[in-house]
Amino acid sequence: MERERSVDHRIDYSKAVLLESEAGDDPFALFGRWLRAAEEEGLPEPHAMTLATAGSFSISCRVVLLRSFDPQGFVFFTNYNSRKAMDLERDPRAALSFFWPQQERQVRIEGKVEKVSAEESDRYFRERPRESQVGAWASDQSRMADDRSQVDERYARWTERFKDQAEVPRPLHWGGMRLRPVRIEFWQGRPSRLHDRIIFEHFSDGTWSRMRLQP
Repeated sequence: MERERSVDHRIDYSKAVLLESEAGDDPFALFGRWLRAAEEEGLPEPHAMTLATAGSFSISCRVVLLRSFDPQGFVFFTNYNSRKAMDLERDPRAALSFFWPQQERQVRIEGKVEKVSAEESDRYFRERPRESQVGAWASDQSRMADDRSQVDERYARWTERFKDQAEVPRPLHWGGMRLRPVRIEFWQGRPSRLHDRIIFEHFSDGTWSRMRLQP
């Protein structure tokens, strides 16, 4: 009989603090500073974020990559026929989570997701490597495959199809999605589990309110 394994690797966080004076009044400016700090420190995949969606029967989450952000929201790209896109078609409410453990920081974002414009999707698609462009055509994302060879064969067929074309067009089933936030929480680890938690909440008049949460 397999014995139950206890997992208890405690770390007392002490690398930084998050005070109101540092947080400021603009959550996007603060997010930009934290993201740049993660990039400049060379953290692995600093743009990786967990995306949680509500499906028909369950909640699901997966890691996707942030491709851009501004005061309008946080943008990622996907196949519009994928499970996450189908979840968001049914229920646009979603949540994002960034975690940079080396800096003892996380950011939690809640809001609603919408598709970006076709022009924005086209612009980003043109910047992708050609192999990734072909992959957007080859993959029926989230659909069943008999085995790996079926995936590779589909990619080979689409590669052959586009071999004489200078540019690979964007498939209509692939594009960007933007989460427009209504709540953004910044979490900075502190000793004795007395973490700093600063949240910003968005109001209908376009303003943001800042407050501190107890850890």
